[in-house]
Amino acid sequence: FVMKIARAESGNIPKRYTLEMSKDFVPMYSYSESSKGEKSVVGKIKNKIDMRPHNENIESYGRLCRERASKYMCKNRQIQVIDNDNGMHMRPMPSMIIPTAATEKKKVTNKASEMKRTRRDRREMEEVMFNLFERQSNWTLRLLIQETDQPEQFLKDLLRDLCFYNNKGSNQGTYELKPEYKKAPQE
Repeated sequence: FVMKIARAESGNIPKRYTLEMSKDFVPMYSYSESSKGEKSVVGKIKNKIDMRPHNENIESYGRLCRERASKYMCKNRQIQVIDNDNGMHMRPMPSMIIPTAATEKKKVTNKASEMKRTRRDRREMEEVMFNLFERQSNWTLRLLIQETDQPEQFLKDLLRDLCFYNNKGSNQGTYELKPEYKKAPQE
């Protein structure tokens, strides 16, 4: 079979197609659904028809496919270098920035971390840590820094030796003394 298209919108679209019918095809059924939601069989599809451009139009069809592929591959973004710009277009104006409580909290923590903390002797710090863990069995790193007023990295090194970190459970995110450092109940 040959099919002709009466009007083609673009000059490159083929106007004649070859239709090839094949019977080595598993039959399918066509269904419809009514406005009430009921489904019914409308018909049975017995043959498969493949449509391809007729041989005389194959070059124009190939050209059309290449044009489509090149349009798809082409990126439309453009980069423009702005000369003599003082950055006013890129920076938010003061009226655009809305202060929030989160930014205020960050400022407070930054001020606290700016103060330099001096390290105590390691033996002395171990005693302080044991006393803290007698008071309370689980501590977060932030609370320990506040209680001891020691540098964070120094405390982390000390905690790595004396404690284990709880990853799971009700005490998640806290440090707890290793069993060998805990005092027995009778002591």
